[in-house]
Amino acid sequence: MSRLAKKYQNYYWSPFTQMGDLAEKEPLVVVSGDGATVTTDVGDTYIDVHGALWLANVGYGRTEIADAVYDQMKRLSWFPSFDGMANDAALNLAERLIGLADRENMSRVFFSSGGSEANETAIKMSRQYWRLKGKAQKYKIISRHRAYHGVSMGALSATGIPENRKNFEPLVPGFRHIEAPYCYRCPFELDVESCGLMCAKELERTIEFEDPDTVAAFIGEPVMGAGGMLVPPDGYWQEIRRICDEHDVLIIADEVVTGFGRTGTMFGGRHWDLVPDIMVFAKALTSGYQPLGATLVNEDIFSAYLGKYGEGKEFLHGTTYAGHPAACAAAMANLDIIQREGLVEQAREKGEYLLAGLEELRRFPRVGDVSALGLMARLELVEDADTRAPLPPADRTGSAVSEKLLDHNIILRPLGDTLTFSPPLVIEYEQIDRVLEAIGAILTDWK
Repeated sequence: MSRLAKKYQNYYWSPFTQMGDLAEKEPLVVVSGDGATVTTDVGDTYIDVHGALWLANVGYGRTEIADAVYDQMKRLSWFPSFDGMANDAALNLAERLIGLADRENMSRVFFSSGGSEANETAIKMSRQYWRLKGKAQKYKIISRHRAYHGVSMGALSATGIPENRKNFEPLVPGFRHIEAPYCYRCPFELDVESCGLMCAKELERTIEFEDPDTVAAFIGEPVMGAGGMLVPPDGYWQEIRRICDEHDVLIIADEVVTGFGRTGTMFGGRHWDLVPDIMVFAKALTSGYQPLGATLVNEDIFSAYLGKYGEGKEFLHGTTYAGHPAACAAAMANLDIIQREGLVEQAREKGEYLLAGLEELRRFPRVGDVSALGLMARLELVEDADTRAPLPPADRTGSAVSEKLLDHNIILRPLGDTLTFSPPLVIEYEQIDRVLEAIGAILTDWK
């Protein structure tokens, strides 16, 4: 075992990890990265198909981002944003984000340190917004089964993954969940062609059941990430917007995974011309070079908070490092790369190439659903493709395939028995080919 691996064993506690399993397995310790690859402390190089938790959009080793952070920290390492103060890096980034989100009619930016915090901010904003509008009873938040919105208590309450929730109950009151747009395994057992967007219409039924006067917001990822890389059917988001408009309910678009090019558009909601009331960003906002989250709102929401001291209109929420100048400098340099190198367009083109290769893997009887939007893709493994019978959960087949891919020097994160793909947008076509060939080889040997 390497020196760093021993430190891991002796001192470290990983998130979302059964640490007992690591007593029998040496951890993978990464020490450097370049493009779409990372290198470990023992000198092995891997293609990172997961994009370091869906976010390494511009790839590893971008010295221009490191230089921007260094220059910023030499000039101003840190200054808070509380009590009417700010730093220039945060102001410059706020202006840029509002410019990028012009089609969504965003007006103001509230910074935080990551996705969970940014979603927590959005949830609290939506609740206080209705209170300020004289409708304090509109406090309920509707989310979806299989949704992932974070680990802080409000964001976790909106999350619809039972394994993430059960050990921390009771959670925050006032959260409701509806079915996800999981067309391959439709919870209503309907066909896409004839379903009438039942998964969207369930939102309307739920709002009406709960009473529209009690529902503050619907929160959703344009494409669901940790819930299985689920691309909604055409018309889904248009129907969600119609329902929310008719019942005076806000839409929070959680773009933490889908923002900044991942799906082949700057923001995932643009595939369906979604105009939300609140947008949430993190991850690819800096491509992981610094921790940063952002919650954007339209002018109607922001204006509800305007008043004088003592009127109770202050948004009494914030985190110490919100708008950290080094993180904002990293974001500006990261956005420069995304726009200068046309990475949004690259994600669309490479995503089509990846999807075509995944479709060819349907020749294997254990390959069920295959779908993608940009460089966000899924391949669901099944017991039998014809019947769609799932694999026994206890077999942990997805994890077994992921382990075998490590032998091919490929890092790929499974979600149950679904293989997920979210590589850096700079991944090369030859690297995509290597990934597809490795999966094909594993499926060929699968008895």
